[in-house]
Amino acid sequence: MATKRKVIITCAVTGAIHTPSMSQYLPVTPSEIADAAIGAAEAGAAIVHLHARDPKTGKPDQTPEAFEPFLKVIKQRSNAVVNLTSGGAPWMKIEERIQPSIRFKPEVASLNMGSMNFGLFPMLNRFKEFKHPWEKEHLENSVDLIFRNTFKDIEYALRTLSDSGIRFEFECYDVGHLYNLHHFLERGLVKPPLFVQTVFGILGGIGPHPEDVIHMKRTADRLFGDKYQWSVLGAGRNQMPIISMALAMGGNVRVGLEDSLWGGPGRLAQSNAEQVTLARKMIEGLGMEVATPDEAREILSLKGADKVAF
Repeated sequence: MATKRKVIITCAVTGAIHTPSMSQYLPVTPSEIADAAIGAAEAGAAIVHLHARDPKTGKPDQTPEAFEPFLKVIKQRSNAVVNLTSGGAPWMKIEERIQPSIRFKPEVASLNMGSMNFGLFPMLNRFKEFKHPWEKEHLENSVDLIFRNTFKDIEYALRTLSDSGIRFEFECYDVGHLYNLHHFLERGLVKPPLFVQTVFGILGGIGPHPEDVIHMKRTADRLFGDKYQWSVLGAGRNQMPIISMALAMGGNVRVGLEDSLWGGPGRLAQSNAEQVTLARKMIEGLGMEVATPDEAREILSLKGADKVAF
């Protein structure tokens, strides 16, 4: 009997893009983040991608101290692969952004593969009332914001984190980012299998058109051949349509309230687990299986949960 293809679901539970006023369901406090991650894992996410926030204001906080309260809880209550952001928030410098990974040595850290304009300001058309002053500023300031990820920045993160056996979720927001990753592969600074997360629908990056998805996949196939695992995320309302395309094309998927607040047209998702469940239904409906955390560890050649520092 033919074995079913295993699909890795990553869930990005809170991120640094959306603000507390946009959805009452966005996890902010350490206990909310822990519960969201564990709920996502129980629903079928093999990997949880984590950011931290100030528990009072919900502002992104990249200090290791902000991550510590939920990391141990997640590890105790689930077998999920923990993936710590090194994107942090777009206004943070790389040295600040990789501090949690330096301290906690996770199995996976995210790594953005190029600088870009990161335009969040169109969300001001939809959301008018904000509980905290930083929220509106965060959106308004993105009209003049470069999310800096220079070759020097990327090399610094790779050299600093690779020694502790961390592997990377390489976030590629445009075609040039794939070529940047290929440059580091040729130099031997990254090792296969590469976990390539292609991001669609952020203003400043590649769009969400089906031809954009096909073009990113074709380019990655040409550059990396059998040396990579492909995953996709679609921002906002593009989330589920892009996931469905990628599943049909052999990809893995990422969901979560970092990427989209929606559970359906005009309806907020009430949890991260709700989006994981939607993805799982698609996967199983197409005759595939959701990868367990241990299967994801094998597919991505991860070091194992016993080798982290939390």
